[in-house]
Amino acid sequence: MISLLFVLSLSSLSLFATTPKVIYGEDNRVDVFETTNPEFAKYASATLARVHKKDVKGLSISKNWQLSTMSLEEAGVCKSERFSSQPTVASCTGFLVSPKHIVTAGHCITAKECANGSYYWLFDYHMPSDGEFNMKRPRENFVSCSRVVKQVLDERTGMDYALIELTKEVSDREPLKFRQSGAPGVGEPLVVIGHPTGLPTKIADGAQVRVVNNVFFEANLDTFGGNSGSPVINTLTGEVEGILVRGENDYIEDSEKNCMKVNVLPDDKGTEASTLITNIKELRTLN
Repeated sequence: MISLLFVLSLSSLSLFATTPKVIYGEDNRVDVFETTNPEFAKYASATLARVHKKDVKGLSISKNWQLSTMSLEEAGVCKSERFSSQPTVASCTGFLVSPKHIVTAGHCITAKECANGSYYWLFDYHMPSDGEFNMKRPRENFVSCSRVVKQVLDERTGMDYALIELTKEVSDREPLKFRQSGAPGVGEPLVVIGHPTGLPTKIADGAQVRVVNNVFFEANLDTFGGNSGSPVINTLTGEVEGILVRGENDYIEDSEKNCMKVNVLPDDKGTEASTLITNIKELRTLN
């Protein structure tokens, strides 16, 4: 029997989280150290991985905290798939919009989960340029939720976002810039940054806006469960256009190998949906 308990656990029980993501055409995902665009690397420094507290070990006085994780292959994905040997621990993505606020998908956090301290948000969950991933991460890179400023998850309209206030200010990196009004046009180029299937940060460009309405837009983004909450950035302006929230099924069964392989669809079939960031009215009043 295929063991995909961890892969499936990357999504919450909401409708949106159970419709993950997919590869369209060529797989454009690269690790942060592989990108040749310095702006993309800068954007990546402002993204965070949602990590359950049960998967983090360390004392409050420790310099480093230890992640408890498994490889993508151990989670049930075929060894032949890209990144199968990399660790998978993240279950959503977020991004910095002010020194003390992050944005993510609405299905990635609730006020109760914030109050209970269920998750850490981790900066710089990246693969190194050489050698194996170090499970020990600097304690200072873990931040926590202080309160949920606003959370919306509306299955009728498709609105899905959350604005979170952190317990401390972040001063060692710049928040992402985001669109203040209007919407992207069809055909505008996009890059998405986040944690597909819980992997270390991946950058995927080469996508375009395909459909836009007043709540969300659709694009041929190479994203998966774990990318929920990822910033979708217009490569012409450098501004966040939306928050990745849902899409097509990301894996299909390989019955011969008894494992799961990436679902690949034509580029022109892209329906990955992102909530327009201009719908978060509270962003206008951030200090």
